[in-house]
Amino acid sequence: MRQFLSNTWRLGIKELWSLRRDPTMLVLIAFVFTLGVYTGATAMPETLNKASIAIVDEDQSPLSQRIVAALYPPQFSKPQMIAWSQMDRGMDAGLYTFVMVIPRNFQRDLLAGRSPRIQLNVDATRMSQAFMGSGYVQQIVMGEVGEFAQRYRDSAVPPVDLALRARFNPALQLSWFGSLVEVIDYITMLSIILAGAALIREREHGTIEHLLVMPVTPAQIMLAKVWSMGLVVLLACWVSITFVVRGLLHVPVAGSLTLFFAGAALCVFATTAMGIFIATLARNMPQFGMLMILIILPLQMLSGGSSPRESMPELVQNIMLVAPTTHFVKLGQAILFRGAGLDVVWPQFVALLLIGGVLFALSLQRFRKTIAQMA
Repeated sequence: MRQFLSNTWRLGIKELWSLRRDPTMLVLIAFVFTLGVYTGATAMPETLNKASIAIVDEDQSPLSQRIVAALYPPQFSKPQMIAWSQMDRGMDAGLYTFVMVIPRNFQRDLLAGRSPRIQLNVDATRMSQAFMGSGYVQQIVMGEVGEFAQRYRDSAVPPVDLALRARFNPALQLSWFGSLVEVIDYITMLSIILAGAALIREREHGTIEHLLVMPVTPAQIMLAKVWSMGLVVLLACWVSITFVVRGLLHVPVAGSLTLFFAGAALCVFATTAMGIFIATLARNMPQFGMLMILIILPLQMLSGGSSPRESMPELVQNIMLVAPTTHFVKLGQAILFRGAGLDVVWPQFVALLLIGGVLFALSLQRFRKTIAQMA
């Protein structure tokens, strides 16, 4: 047993030295856990910001001018007053996200008790602005029209007072959620890449043949890759959470980082084994990259980090229960956002341990078969 652990330790140190001599991987690790996390957290705007809007005002009334004046920065850029003939050409060219058409005699029809219509054309290809902005425009127009029709600013007390209490993210800041989800996604991605690339690199450099003549077993070789690459990922994750998430983005972490890293270690154990399994199927690095994309994209999109699992089809939810990232995302969100303890997240720990054990056994069996074919 002592010799087994000693061989595993020495092989792991060899993997770390090999990674040290690979500047591309080092740059990738540094980028994804610093700039990758920061840009992923801040790239998506939290509110509507400087959406381009044009207005075809055929009424030229005090009410239409009031509506135009209500569309002001920072939600919207300064409204462009255009003619009807310019509307289609401007939207086709992508100049405007919104084009509002106020018809002739709009104010007169409103005061006469009729129901005039305002047309709002939306460029739906600008998805985030289109979805948020259409609601903003509707609220602004309805508010200004209602106040004008009633001749006063409406300050009536609503019959029901809804007290909103946003738990775990009181300010509803998207960067709080986005940064930690990016960290979780990058843990999965890098652990697969590093473990698989380490095996592919040894095969391409011919060092795997040197290992075959040494008194080491396939299990020792695999465990060495798992603990060494897992250690690199966990250290990079700690740096990212400490200096980027908590330091630069000022995101508070509610729970225990020790408990989170314990869960991350189990997830890394499973995903590094998955990376080695993929590497045994691929003949070279390009094939490994293509297979990795087919695995990583579903893991990131369907594990509950990008969108709630409850909104997915039940079949997809059941299939993704065998993925380690599903349980890691649930575990990470519970610990980091809600401050959950081991009494809450122990089912996810057990699931990760079982999934990791199965993946490691399958990868070891495949790895032994690959080595036997090379011998």
